[in-house]
Amino acid sequence: MCGIAGFFHPKGIYQNNSLRFKERLSAMGAAVKRRGPDDEGIWLGNFMGLSHRRLSIIDPEGGRQPMANAYKDGFCAIAYNGELYNTKEIKKDLLSRGCRFKTSSDTEVILVGYMEYGTDFVKRLNGIFAIAIADTSCQTLFLFRDRVGVKPLFYTVTHEGEVIFGSELKALFALPEISPRLDIAGANEIFSLGPARTDCCGVLKDIREVRPGHFLTVNSSGLCEETYWKLESRPHTDSWEQTVEKTAFLVTDSIRRQMVSDVPICAFLSGGLDSSLVSAVCAAELRKNGRKLTTFSFDFTGNDLYFRSNDFQPTRDRPYAEEMADYLKTDHHFLECGSLTLEKRLSDSVLAHDLPAMGDIDSSLLQFCSMVKDHCKVALTGECADEIFGGYPWFHKESCLRANTFPWTMDLAPRKLLLKDDFLAVLHMDEYVKNAYEHSLARTPRCPEDTPLEARRREISWLNLNWFMRTLLERMDRTSMYCGLEARVPFADHRIIEYLWNVPWEMKAKDGVAKGLLRHAAKGLLPEEVLWRKKSPYPKTYDKKYEVLLAGQVRELIHDPSAPVMEFLDQKKVETFLKSPSDYGKPWYGQLMAGPQMMAYILQVNFWLSHYGIKTLIS
Repeated sequence: MCGIAGFFHPKGIYQNNSLRFKERLSAMGAAVKRRGPDDEGIWLGNFMGLSHRRLSIIDPEGGRQPMANAYKDGFCAIAYNGELYNTKEIKKDLLSRGCRFKTSSDTEVILVGYMEYGTDFVKRLNGIFAIAIADTSCQTLFLFRDRVGVKPLFYTVTHEGEVIFGSELKALFALPEISPRLDIAGANEIFSLGPARTDCCGVLKDIREVRPGHFLTVNSSGLCEETYWKLESRPHTDSWEQTVEKTAFLVTDSIRRQMVSDVPICAFLSGGLDSSLVSAVCAAELRKNGRKLTTFSFDFTGNDLYFRSNDFQPTRDRPYAEEMADYLKTDHHFLECGSLTLEKRLSDSVLAHDLPAMGDIDSSLLQFCSMVKDHCKVALTGECADEIFGGYPWFHKESCLRANTFPWTMDLAPRKLLLKDDFLAVLHMDEYVKNAYEHSLARTPRCPEDTPLEARRREISWLNLNWFMRTLLERMDRTSMYCGLEARVPFADHRIIEYLWNVPWEMKAKDGVAKGLLRHAAKGLLPEEVLWRKKSPYPKTYDKKYEVLLAGQVRELIHDPSAPVMEFLDQKKVETFLKSPSDYGKPWYGQLMAGPQMMAYILQVNFWLSHYGIKTLIS
C-alpha cells in the first residue's frame, strides 16, 4: 500500500518553474508519508505532476513509483495505491499481445494495461486501488478508484481550474492555498451523519472524493466522471446447493488471492465467524509449504473483570480466539490496550482520517494495528462479511425494516442532545438526513421479481454497502495505513458482492440464522461452536475508569472559551449529559457508539477543528 498525490493544470504551467512545483509534489508526498514510509518519488510534466510514497510489498526493488513508460508521442506515468490480486492473469494476457515487462510489480501491469486497453483496463482489475495515470500524449490525467471504495482518493478544483488530488485530505492541505473550511453541509456530515459520509463528499467545502467504481478524466476541457462498475439486480436462479458451492469458492478464492505478498503476512483473529474463516484458509495454504500462520487478537486490559454481556455484545472474544488459534495451530498473539492509551489515541485517529472518526472504536483499532506492525506488514481481516451476508441486527429486526431512515441511526435525539438550539435551527438535521437517505435509496438497483419484503431487504443491503461498509472500510484503511500496515479485506472482493447481491434473504439467512449461507459455505473449516457462534462485534472497553477519563476531558473542554467545538455545544446540556448514567445497550451509531463513544467523538471533533485550523462558515 502507498500514498499518492498530484495535480493537473489546464494551461500547462509546471515546467516553467519546475523546482517550485517539484517542491510542491514533495510536500504533498511528505504529508502522507505514514502510508508509505519505505520510499518516495515524484514525476513532473508540463500539465501534470505525480507524487508517491511507498510501502513495499510486491517487488520491493523493481516497483518504485511514479513509474513512466514511453507511449505514442509522449509518456505515461502512474502513481498507484493498492494491491492487484489477478496480476498473473492480466500479465499473461498482455504478454500474449506482445507487451514486455521490466519488473514483476503489479504497478507495471496496470500501466501497461492502460497503454494496451485504454481506460477499459480498469474493468479487468481484481483488487483495491486508487490510481493516477498521467498521459502526456493527450495531456490528460485519469483518476481511478476501486469498485467498493477500499482505497481513498480526494480532490479539489481551484478557482484557476487546477485539479489537486491525494490519498488523504492532508495531502491537499500541504499546499498553503488550500485551507479547510466547514459550511452547513459539512457540519451536517459531522453532526447529523458522522462518522458516515455522503457518497463522494469530502466534508470540507469544495473537497470531494472520487466515487467507488468510477474514474475521472481531467484535461483542458474540464473534469468528467465516468462509471465503470455498478451492481445489477436480477433473479437468483442457482439452487441452494449451487449457491453454497459458489459462495464457498468465491470466498476461499478471494482469501487465497489476497495472500499474495513478497513479505510475510498475518491475519486478525477475533474468534468470530468471519476472521476465523479467513484465518483457516490462510493457515491451510501456508501449511502446504510447511509454514505457520501468525494471528493476532485484540482486547482491552481488564475486560475479563469489567465485561458485561448485552444484546449487541453477548460474549467475549478471547475464549473463541484461543480455541481457533489452537485448532489452526497458529502463532497467536493476544494484544491489549489500556484506558490511558485508548484515550490518548483519540487524537491520532483524527490525524489518520483528517476527520472525526468512530471514537474509541477507531482509536483502539489504530493501537491494535500499530502493535501488529511490529511483527508484519500485511494482515488479512474479516471486515465486510456482515454487510454482504446480512449479519447486522437491522437486517433482521422488524423495527429496522419499517424505519424510514438509516437503520443504524434511527433516532437523531442523541445527536441533538448536546447542540445549541440556534445551531440546531440552522442545521436542519432531520431534513438533511432525510434527503441523504432518500437520495441514496432512490439509486437502489431494483428487481421487478422481488416481493415487497425482499425489495426492502435489498434496500437495506444497498444502504449498508454504500454507507455503513464504507465507514468501516475507511476505518480499516486509515488506522492501518497510519501505522504502515497493509490490511486486506477478502470479503470485499467485487465478485462476492455481485453474487451475494442477488441471493435471496431466505438463502442468506438459511433457517433464520444470521449469515446462514456463509456458515454453510464454511462447513468443515471451523469448529462447530465457532461456525455457529452468534455475532459479537468489535470489542469495547467496559472499564469505568475510561469513562471517567473522557468525562474529565469533556468537562475541561466546556469550560475552555478557546475550544472551537463550543461554537456548537450547549454547556448546560453537556453538563447534564455528563451527570447521566451511560447506557451501553443503546448505541449512538451502529452497535457500539453509546455514551462513552459520544464523549470520545466530541473530543475528536474539537481536536479536528483546532489542529487543522478549520474555518467555520456557519451563521
